[in-house]
Amino acid sequence: MARLDVTETFHGISFPGHLHTQESLEYAVKFPFRDTDILIVSYPKSGTTWMQEIVTLIHTRGDPGLSQTVENWKRAPWLEHYYSSALLEASSATVRVITTHLPHHLLRPTLQNSKAKIIYVSRNPKDVVVSFYHFHKMANFLPKPHSFPEFLTRFLESTVPFGSWFDHIKGWTSQINSNLLHVTYEEMSLDLHGTIKRISSFLQCPLVEDEVNNCVKHSSFSNMKDSKMINYTLVPNEIMDHSKGCFMRKGKVGDWKNTFTEEENKQFESVFTSKMQNCPLEFVWE
Repeated sequence: MARLDVTETFHGISFPGHLHTQESLEYAVKFPFRDTDILIVSYPKSGTTWMQEIVTLIHTRGDPGLSQTVENWKRAPWLEHYYSSALLEASSATVRVITTHLPHHLLRPTLQNSKAKIIYVSRNPKDVVVSFYHFHKMANFLPKPHSFPEFLTRFLESTVPFGSWFDHIKGWTSQINSNLLHVTYEEMSLDLHGTIKRISSFLQCPLVEDEVNNCVKHSSFSNMKDSKMINYTLVPNEIMDHSKGCFMRKGKVGDWKNTFTEEENKQFESVFTSKMQNCPLEFVWE
């Protein structure tokens, strides 16, 4: 199913048709979650792959065997992708790890009576937009950006694929839910050891120190960047052109400074201040 030039619009949000169909999106919003499910939620380019790897390693108590032999999109499939229904329905796992980029309002009805554990991953949006821009340049199922200034404007206007970053983060983080853990990309970068301990406690899968250290070792950026199970180099070039960049590029906090001009930063700050004025979240920008 190539459909590289197809865009699906669902509830006013555009999704790449290579991975999404109207049927797969409908399946996602009506999905019957089990209380034992773990749902990883993020806006694109916010640390999703990293969290998939961490959760896998926590469940294997730091043993990298599974993450080194099974692709991450099979270990933690995207709920809204067209292939996921077959994977999830065939799964015999007691605990299913599922991933989604969907906004909260679309999953609220099916999650409201569930005890599924939700991990929401966020990242400062300046780094998100730079990473998303570079991903658009290599992913042939996403519209090619003309330039970074043009892409930044579309991001701030919430007309990029997957919709509004602002609505996404405010929708998920405003939930008062003991089954939801909010983890930031920046805290994973600054204190991966402590973050893994916090996640394992939330998942009720406490680890001894050696197991935590193994999780840290195998979920390092350099380890993930080199792993074919994680870095998407198994995806054919006609779908993801690896000559135009790496799926896992730099992984640095504050790298936006190497792309943003002073004028673009002022443009960003103006829109950010307006759209996030009633949001108490604080961000690490560098």
